Amino acid sequence: MPHGLFITGTEPRVGKTLIGCSLAFAAYSRGMKVGVMKPVETGCREVDGWLEPADARGLSFAAASDFPIELVCPYRYRSALAPAAAAEADVVAPPDLAEIVDAYSKIKTLSDLVIVEGAGGIMTPINWALVGGRCTDNADLARSLNLDIVIVIGNRVGCFNTAALTIHYAKSRGLGIIGLILNDTDATTSPATESNEASLPKMTGIPLLGRIRFKQPVPREIIDVLLAHS
Repeated sequence: MPHGLFITGTEPRVGKTLIGCSLAFAAYSRGMKVGVMKPVETGCREVDGWLEPADARGLSFAAASDFPIELVCPYRYRSALAPAAAAEADVVAPPDLAEIVDAYSKIKTLSDLVIVEGAGGIMTPINWALVGGRCTDNADLARSLNLDIVIVIGNRVGCFNTAALTIHYAKSRGLGIIGLILNDTDATTSPATESNEASLPKMTGIPLLGRIRFKQPVPREIIDVLLAHS
């Protein structure tokens, strides 16, 4: 049976697409049929009247995917906002979880592995429909797809707090957490960034799959653990 995973982050721009692309290429290189999804992408450029989803396109290239981009990324928005707000700003329909689940099912049926990248962090609102008194977010999306999550953390001062809050929320929503990935998002180092690698697992109780150095490839041990889980 095909399996998959959901890549989320403590906040935007922490390296989710880098990890998704690296994993997709590694899986394809090992002979797997790889499906990818970025169900919702915001901040898309308009090219010849078409909103081009750069992250979704990168994932597709890395996986050598032949799935239509409309299936890989069903919802694309011009405004660089959270999906619910982007749909409002663009005056178009917000993402519908049922349609995303349907697209995922079509990809999953024809894939050995499906890699799904969320938009923003785990609590980023997908649409304003209320679920249990709060808006629909990436946790609802991961639950709807029945996927465990990988949490990408930007390695910077203060990341403990955002990591702890993300983990707490994911657990409260009943999501399985595969592990954490620490990503150096810039070249600046400090005693804090150099100690985070050892401290995060102690603080959170969640396995740290590895650390990605600034502008370096994703370490093989991270890829191996993710592929083993899948």
